[in-house]
Amino acid sequence: MENYSILAYLTSGVFFILALRGLSSPETARKGNIFGISGMIIAIITTLLLPGIESYVLIALGILIGGTIGTSIALKIQMTALPQLIAAFHSLVGLAAVMVAGAAFHNPSAYGIGDIGNIPVASLIEMSIGSAIGAITFSGSIIAFVKLQGIMSGNPITFKFQHFLNAVFVIALIFIVFLFCLNQTQNFFWGLTILAFIIGFLIIIPIGAADMPVVVSMLNSYSGWAACGIGFTLSNNLLIITGALVGSSGAILSYIMCKGMNRSFISVILGGFGGEDVTVKGNKEEEQRPVKSGDANDAAFMMQNSESVVVVPGYGMAVAQAQHALKEMCDILKKKKVNVRYAIHPVAGRMPGHMNVLLAEANVSYDEVLELDEINRDFASTDVVFVIGANDITNPAAKTDPKSPIYGMPILEVENAKSVLFSKRSLGAGYAGVENELFFRDNTMMLFGDAKEMCESIINALNKS
Repeated sequence: MENYSILAYLTSGVFFILALRGLSSPETARKGNIFGISGMIIAIITTLLLPGIESYVLIALGILIGGTIGTSIALKIQMTALPQLIAAFHSLVGLAAVMVAGAAFHNPSAYGIGDIGNIPVASLIEMSIGSAIGAITFSGSIIAFVKLQGIMSGNPITFKFQHFLNAVFVIALIFIVFLFCLNQTQNFFWGLTILAFIIGFLIIIPIGAADMPVVVSMLNSYSGWAACGIGFTLSNNLLIITGALVGSSGAILSYIMCKGMNRSFISVILGGFGGEDVTVKGNKEEEQRPVKSGDANDAAFMMQNSESVVVVPGYGMAVAQAQHALKEMCDILKKKKVNVRYAIHPVAGRMPGHMNVLLAEANVSYDEVLELDEINRDFASTDVVFVIGANDITNPAAKTDPKSPIYGMPILEVENAKSVLFSKRSLGAGYAGVENELFFRDNTMMLFGDAKEMCESIINALNKS
């Protein structure tokens, strides 16, 4: 039976690798999901067939309760809430790692790692790593969730000697792990776990809203390494493989996103170490600056009389669920011989690929969707850019204002286009809390209102012309 289980776990691991490969592109994402589901089904069935299962009733009850909750959430969740949902799921993975490590410590014989007080040092180290990373993942994910949900302010929360305190806690954690390996007492085990919970809070609260997509990806990596550590404790090859896949892919994605936002990967991981205090503006009472505003008729006239239009979607499109109306509007423009393309920023929305998923849902052709480095050089020759719900990713302050929290972040250089139509509810700041200088440019026309309603109004105007 052992040989069959190893083969089944290996097959499951191959499916997970194929799932990651499939999820790397919107065109193959559906197939990637199927591979992932298949691998998980094989893993679950194999685990249930292993000897030593004491209560299938309890396992079935757990699957039923968890499956019911998961299905209910999946049916009700909105696309705009997916990032905080992912953060919440990461917290559960971290908590599960802590609970498994605790169970292994209190009943080591059940896991084949010795007896109480006589656990091998290697198993104690693996247990400590799994519990510590799991605890950091849990508490850090909770902070990410409440920030994304708006329960806590998205602004960085900092205090004096914060990084020094973090360093002291990390050193203390390592020292407690050393003492735990020597004494094997529950005081040291739960002490290192509680300290790791505190560290998780401290490294996430100073990270601002502008870096939150990176945080979600980073916590995904942490959850993978926590699972990997517990896999060594349980001598479960599949957990080791899966945890390493999730951990490494999450770390690579975090690095890519940091590079795309001109952020230091190490700085973000260490809780914004090295960041500067900045004055965030945008939602305060300020002197009103003049802007040009128009309506759907103006937008329809400008776009149908142009040769090229580039659409820049953002979180506002997701909130308004405007992707289908946007697709219909663009289809009408294409029938009028207008060259229409879509420009996607790597961190548009609240998670990587957020806009790609929404556009794919509306059946937008993948050939029309271009990344930042593919489209930026074309803005200077573009007649009209239609920005729908995006903000920070188009803000010229990222290039011109060294004091801005988004300074240095690569942006979609839409200000270089001949005309910019900006669909937004108000002049409010974006997620980073920064006023967008693009609103006040001479070539920008604001289209105030709900993004979906604006697209529908432009459709009506186009059909009448």
